[in-house]
Amino acid sequence: MDLSEEKTRIVHITDGFVFLGQEVRKYGEKLLITPSKKNVKYFLSTVRNIIWKSKATRQEDLIETLNPLIRGWANFHRHIVAKKTFGWIDHHIWQMLWRWARRRHPNKGARWVRKKYFPKVGPRKWTFTPENGKGPRLLQASATPIRRHVKVISQAHPFDPKWTPYFEERKRTPTFRETVKKKIKAAKASFGVPGTPET
Repeated sequence: MDLSEEKTRIVHITDGFVFLGQEVRKYGEKLLITPSKKNVKYFLSTVRNIIWKSKATRQEDLIETLNPLIRGWANFHRHIVAKKTFGWIDHHIWQMLWRWARRRHPNKGARWVRKKYFPKVGPRKWTFTPENGKGPRLLQASATPIRRHVKVISQAHPFDPKWTPYFEERKRTPTFRETVKKKIKAAKASFGVPGTPET
């Protein structure tokens, strides 16, 4: 196999490199994979163009256009270190939508605009959804759970019956109780707290 000199460059792992929209870089002793700046910039540019072209579009239609985009982008990056980036993305999209809403009603005050386009739904005070709260809601990238990819055991084979329970377990979504117990265990380990007997 020959490598293209134009497309190939050799860098130190501490300088990092970008592959498929994700930056792989080592910080000290820790290797982190994060969404690349170029990928984030391109995604926000795409969202901005959609909102800009939707000046006269109904709020419900705009939400249904943006949701698949946000869901797809967040799911692509949900296996890496992206939680902080997700929050940053949500903030910028909120700013775009706020300007979109204010531009539609230049003679209305901020409180009126907020009530119409960003009503309180449950515990969330700013939800981009119709005023009655019964229509579609804009998805938040930060609501996408980060799930680390677990390597498959090298000896496991999907066509070997004895490994069927193993692959079924990998497909299973952990219950809320299991997730909470795992987080508590991780927190105790990070603070050096000894484990306690289960009740």
